[in-house]
Amino acid sequence: MAPTQPAARPATGRELAPLQIALVASEATPFAKTGGLADVVSALGRALHRRGHDVRIVLPRYRTLLTDAPVEPLPGAADLRLDVPGRTLSVALRRTALPDSERTGGRSLDVHLVDCSELFHRDAYYTQDEDEPVRWATFCRAAIESFQQTGWAPDVVHCNDWHTGLLPLLLRTHYAWDELFARTRTLLSLHNIGYQGVFGADAVDRIGMADLRARFHQEHLAQGRVNFLETGIIWASWLSTVSETYAREIQDSEHGMGLEGLLRERADHLDGIVNGVDAGEWDPRTDERIPATYDAGDLSGKARCKAALLERMGLAAGSGSPGPMVLGIISRFAGQKGLDLLPEILPRIVENEDVRLAVLGSGEERQERWFQSLRDAFPTKVGVYFGYHDGLAHWIEAGADAFLMPSRYEPCGLNQMYSLRYGTVPIVRHTGGLADTVERWDPEQRTGTGFVFYDYSSEALYHTLVHALDVWRDRAAWATLVRNGMARDFSWEHQSALYVDLYRKIASE
Repeated sequence: MAPTQPAARPATGRELAPLQIALVASEATPFAKTGGLADVVSALGRALHRRGHDVRIVLPRYRTLLTDAPVEPLPGAADLRLDVPGRTLSVALRRTALPDSERTGGRSLDVHLVDCSELFHRDAYYTQDEDEPVRWATFCRAAIESFQQTGWAPDVVHCNDWHTGLLPLLLRTHYAWDELFARTRTLLSLHNIGYQGVFGADAVDRIGMADLRARFHQEHLAQGRVNFLETGIIWASWLSTVSETYAREIQDSEHGMGLEGLLRERADHLDGIVNGVDAGEWDPRTDERIPATYDAGDLSGKARCKAALLERMGLAAGSGSPGPMVLGIISRFAGQKGLDLLPEILPRIVENEDVRLAVLGSGEERQERWFQSLRDAFPTKVGVYFGYHDGLAHWIEAGADAFLMPSRYEPCGLNQMYSLRYGTVPIVRHTGGLADTVERWDPEQRTGTGFVFYDYSSEALYHTLVHALDVWRDRAAWATLVRNGMARDFSWEHQSALYVDLYRKIASE
C-alpha cells in the first residue's frame, strides 16, 4: 500500500539559526510560467521565507514579466560584462519582490533578475536557437555573480532542472577561489528527467568553458554531445526529485532516460520530496474562483459547484440518486499523461454508465481530435475546453466527483493533491508522485483516498473505473473516501519543513 504522504525526517535543527537559501530556476510564478516548476519555486520560497530563512529567488528577466511588480537595480551590484567566445554580453542585475511574500516584520522575499536583452528578450522562454547553451550558461554565471557582488553567501544554492545544471560545476571551479562560497553547497532538483539540455560537444567551447572540458562526461563528449542535466548530477553536492517513488524509478532504465546508471552511483545523495500545495491558492474553504465554498464538515457547497460546472460545460444534470458521476481531467495532451489509454475504454464507459466528463487541456493534435470526436459523439455527457483556463481549473477540481490521472509516468503531479483537498477522488496509476500521495481505497477498513491501478493498460484502467463507479453508488463509502482525502496535508508549510531538514543535512557536510 502506498504511503499517504512522505515520512517526515527527524526535525533536528529546525530551531537552529536561519539558513541562507538561493532558489535558482528558469521560471517562477507570477513572473514567468509554462508549468508546475514556476509554482513550486515561488511557493517553496514563500514557505521558507515565512519560516524565517533568508531566501533569494534568481531567474532571467524575460522580455515580458507576467506581473506589474516594480523592478529596480539590485542594491550593491554593478552591471556585468561576461565574455563568451566571439562576443561580450552585457548583463544587468535587477531586483523585485515576490508578491504576497511579506512576513511578520514586513520584509518581502527578494527576486534577483538576470537582465540580458540579447539572450532573454525573445518570443519564448525556451528556444531552439543556436545559442541556447550560451543563454543558460550565462544565466548560471550571472546568478553566482549576483551573490558575489552583494556579498551574500548562501548556505545552499538550490538549482532546478537542466537550465541550472552548470552552476554546481562553476561554483567548484571558476568561483572556487572566492572564500565567500567556502561553505556553500548545491542541491539540484530533477523535476522531470525527460528534459536534459543536450547539445553538441562544441557547446563546451561556445559557452566559454573549454578549460573545463575534462570536468564533463568524457565518454559522451567523445560521442559528440554534452548534457547540462548530467553535468549537474555529477557536480551537485546533493540531488533531489519531486517524490520518493520517482527517486527510485529514475534509477531504472524505464524511467531514467539514459541517466539511470549515474543516478544509481549517486543514490546515497538522492532524496525524494513531494511538492506541496499552495494552501492560499487551493483551498475550497476560501477559494474565490469557485461558485461556492465548502469544507469536509459541510459538503453542500461542493454539490453547488458540481451543478454549476455541469451548466457551464453544457452537460445534462441527470436525475435520481446519486445522479451522474462527474469525471474531471486537467492535463497536457502528451504521451506522458496516459491519455492514450482512454480511446479503447472511455466511449464504453460514457455510453453505458451515468457519467459526465469535464476536460481542460491542450497538446498533441491527435489527442485534441480524439477528445473533440468524443464530445461530438456525446454532446450532453462530455464537455471539453481546449487550452488553459485557471478559473475553469478551479471549477473542475471543485465540481467533479473524481479526477482521472492515468499517467505513464508522473514525477510528482499536483492535480491529484488539489483533488484530495477539494474532495474530488483521484483515479491514478501507481507511479511517481501519484504513488506517494494517493492511497488505494480499502472497502473493508474504510481507509484510503483514491483508486489506484498498476499495469499500464486500458484494461487495468477500465476495471478501476468500474470499481470507482460501484463505490460511488455506496453513498456512505464515498463520503468516507472524500473525507479521508480532505484530511491529508500536502501543504507547502508541511513539505517545506522536509526541505529545511535536507538543506541542513547538505550544509553540514
